[in-house]
Amino acid sequence: MKAAGEMRRAVAAMEGWPSASDAATPRHGLALHLGELLYGNIGAANRLDFTCIGPAVNLAARLEALAARLGRTTVLSAEFARHCNTGLLPLGAFALAGFRAPQPVFGLADEA
Repeated sequence: MKAAGEMRRAVAAMEGWPSASDAATPRHGLALHLGELLYGNIGAANRLDFTCIGPAVNLAARLEALAARLGRTTVLSAEFARHCNTGLLPLGAFALAGFRAPQPVFGLADEA
């Protein structure tokens, strides 16, 4: 959570940062989630990519995309949120591609 806060402050302090109403405003999204994943070189001998795969990676990616739709810089999964003591706001449960049940999503209360 501290790193997420530091990132938000650093991006906001960028030189030439336009106002939030400007359509050209630099944007960023961060999804915080906990889960197991697999990582390593994946592909063929002539094209290997070091990457992470698994349901936890998929959920984090879907949440990161959801952050933009919700107009938030930071969203958290229920799994991550249950380890946080304060400062969170439930945003609802959302249907995300690749997941059968709607996923509960949380945001930072100071971003409301």
